[in-house]
Amino acid sequence: MFRSAIVRTALTATPRATVSAIRPALARGYHEKVISHYEKPRNVGSLPKNAPDVGTGLVGAPACGDVMKLQIRVDDNGIISDVKFKTFGCGSAIASSSYMTERVKGLSLEDAEKIKNTEIAKELCLPPVKLHCSMLAEDAIRSAIRDYRTKRSQLSNPKKSGFIDVTQSSTTGETVATAHPPTA
Repeated sequence: MFRSAIVRTALTATPRATVSAIRPALARGYHEKVISHYEKPRNVGSLPKNAPDVGTGLVGAPACGDVMKLQIRVDDNGIISDVKFKTFGCGSAIASSSYMTERVKGLSLEDAEKIKNTEIAKELCLPPVKLHCSMLAEDAIRSAIRDYRTKRSQLSNPKKSGFIDVTQSSTTGETVATAHPPTA
C-alpha cells in the first residue's frame, strides 16, 4: 500500500522523460511484506525475563548497529505459546523480528530452532545487502531457546545448599555451631 502510493504519486506528478529514471530507484525499495511488518509490527513488547517459562535472546550486529531482543514463553508441552520482540534497527531488521514471532508461535522448540535465515529472507524478499537482518532473527530465536533450556535445567537441578545450626546454652552461655552438608 505504502509503496504503491509512492509509485502512483511519483509517476503521476513526474513528466514522462523522468519516469524511467524513477523506476529503478523504486525497485531498490523495500518489498510490500517488509513494509507491512515495519508499519504494523506483530508481537512487539516484552515478557518477564525472570519467569521460568520465558527464554530471552538478545543479539546484535555491530556492523550496522541493529539490536534484537526476542522472547518466547513455552508451555508445559514444549510448545511456544507466546512471543515478543523489541528491535532497534532498520526496516528489514524490524520486519525480520516481526515475521519470526509469527513464524514460531505454536511451534515446538525443536521445530523453531530449525528455522533458517534463508527462509526469512525469502519470505520477506530481502535483498542481499539486508541478509544480516534475517541472520539476526535466526540467532535471536536460537539464543532465546538456549536461555529457556538453561533456566529449565537449573530448575530441575538446583544447587542444594547445606546450613549451619547455631545454638547457645542459656545456662552456660556456650555457643555450638553444627554444620549440615547438602543432602542429595
